[in-house]
Amino acid sequence: MSEPKPGIYKHYKGKSYRVIGIAKHSETLEDLVVYEALYDKPESKLWIRPKDMFMENIKMEGKEVPRFQYID
Repeated sequence: MSEPKPGIYKHYKGKSYRVIGIAKHSETLEDLVVYEALYDKPESKLWIRPKDMFMENIKMEGKEVPRFQYID
């Protein structure tokens, strides 16, 4: 998947998020993923992250796993 589609994703640490869509940075035109925490997060419900970072694999316990995995 080259671009996250709207829907539910699980973060590698176990929490669930809903991807709302892709936005553009107003100065750099970088693709940013807009997503919502599906649990009580006091700092904010809405978050953005660079698309490349959202889609990357990370190392966890010696294995590569997706930072966010599409669920539904």
